[in-house]
Amino acid sequence: MVQQSSCRLRAAAKALAALFLALLVVPAATAQSLSVLPVNVFLSPGQMATSLTVTNSGTSETAVQIRAYAWGQKDNDDPLTATDDVLLSPPLAKIAPGASQVIRLILRKAPQGQEASYRILIDQLPPPGEPGVVHIVLRLSIPIFAKPAVRCLPKVEFHLESDAGQFYLVAANSGTLHEVIRDLVLTAADGRTLKAESSALPYILPGATRRWHIVAADSQPLQIDTIRLTAKMSAGPIEQKVGFVALH
Repeated sequence: MVQQSSCRLRAAAKALAALFLALLVVPAATAQSLSVLPVNVFLSPGQMATSLTVTNSGTSETAVQIRAYAWGQKDNDDPLTATDDVLLSPPLAKIAPGASQVIRLILRKAPQGQEASYRILIDQLPPPGEPGVVHIVLRLSIPIFAKPAVRCLPKVEFHLESDAGQFYLVAANSGTLHEVIRDLVLTAADGRTLKAESSALPYILPGATRRWHIVAADSQPLQIDTIRLTAKMSAGPIEQKVGFVALH
């Protein structure tokens, strides 16, 4: 019995030693800490300039690249396209630890007829390589909404669609202003809770649609004609019955 215990202790000691050596050769991972304010940029009618502030709360200097893109929505995706409509200064910056950098934004073309949407990407540039160290860099994506001189409003309508035996909730924004949909809850007519699955952002831009795959929370087969929808939107909470619409 004593001999078996001794063998177990030696085996455990060898395992711990092997784990210690493995930890020594695993590269260390470091990440800088960046934050930006505001997290959403809103330009009022006639406003053509604003600024945002990037703060480095890490312990070492970091460099960032700042770029602007036109932001669209298609097929439940959010494509970004390089644009000259937004001028950023500076486009590159080094930020000392604990310091901040003000980024100035100038809109070079006023929106016409409906809200214009853009995104600013702030990419942290990796520092020079160090043996045994993996640097994790950050990307911050900041939405920009610019209103035209005319009055704009969102107009979102919901309906159900069926495709290959699967059910989908669709939201279409035929208005001229973006909408935000949060805390979406769906309930079937029989009282079952439904899940709306989507990796898309909560924004619906003017003229765009969003689609959520509907599944039962209990994973049972689903047959629905209508659902009850509750959600939070810009104007406040909503609750309504949603059904299928004829597709032309």
